[in-house]
Amino acid sequence: MRKIIHCDCDCFYASIEMRDDPALRGRPLAIGGAAAQRGVIATCNYEARAFGVHSALPTAIALQRCPQLILLPPNMTKYRAVALAVREVFARYSEQIEPLSLDEAYLDVSDSPHFGGSASRIAEAIRQDVKRDIGIGISAGVAPNKFLAKIASDWRKPDGLTVIRPDQVADFVRSLPVSKIHGVGKVMATKMAALGIDNCEQLQQWSEFELVEHFGRFGRQLYGYARGDDPRPVKAERRRKSLSVERTYSEDLSGQEDAVAALQPLVVELQARLARHGDLAVAGAFVKLKSREFRVTTVEQRQQGGLDLNCYRQLLAEAWSRLQSPVRLIGVGVRFADAEQGEQLSLF
Repeated sequence: MRKIIHCDCDCFYASIEMRDDPALRGRPLAIGGAAAQRGVIATCNYEARAFGVHSALPTAIALQRCPQLILLPPNMTKYRAVALAVREVFARYSEQIEPLSLDEAYLDVSDSPHFGGSASRIAEAIRQDVKRDIGIGISAGVAPNKFLAKIASDWRKPDGLTVIRPDQVADFVRSLPVSKIHGVGKVMATKMAALGIDNCEQLQQWSEFELVEHFGRFGRQLYGYARGDDPRPVKAERRRKSLSVERTYSEDLSGQEDAVAALQPLVVELQARLARHGDLAVAGAFVKLKSREFRVTTVEQRQQGGLDLNCYRQLLAEAWSRLQSPVRLIGVGVRFADAEQGEQLSLF
């Protein structure tokens, strides 16, 4: 039986700023871009969340909901340094660490000798170490697999620890709302509700074939998740899947020609960043547009060479034709080839 811990720092960027400036504690705080520059909220503390502020919310709307909101620009250099320090704490207890982002990671402690192999005691030690040595809060979930561990870490946030023992799995998932399943967004949850599926007990009544029929390949995962099953291992090394550059403009780009003109510096920046990842094979290119009304479209094409301005102009033209509206954001990027898939051989 595996012992998996999911650790997730609480309000990571905001927690670091409150640590460094105690005067910010107890006051609504958000980290993000300025409203005048069409910025969005990256994260916020719980005092700000009480006013309906949340990540990805446009800063202008956040300030309307919470006029007393303290807004700070992100300091990524500082946040990366803290993330590295947190990861060093993880390494005290396991070599099997799978980072998901700067502020969260999975740990496999199945074979850990610490605390007699008790995953719950290891998780609590990690939380105390992070609080004492780094000065921020972190929540943790302990379970037999990644799916349940991630749900558990969010169960008692902030600064919480939730343990799901193997003998508790069946009862736990039976009452679990499907909205708690990672990958089930508002649209899918609404579709499920229309089918009479609100929790995993109801989801268990559906066959794997029926779930695939309604939800595509994700239906197979849903079939396992509804039963508390998740065979995915903790991968100590995660291969990068994509690289992108995007920019939000202070004024909408009203015409396609304006968007094309804005494209060039983005492509130049992407090519510069791509040069630092020369060991990864490019498998495709994409352009992302976000309209004035916050509609988003992404156009992709498989491409193994020639990722130049002309390539992205063609993708932008198709994306623009879909929205037919002024845009506030343009993004350009590449997808990297999956090394495990191997090389496509010639038929001849």
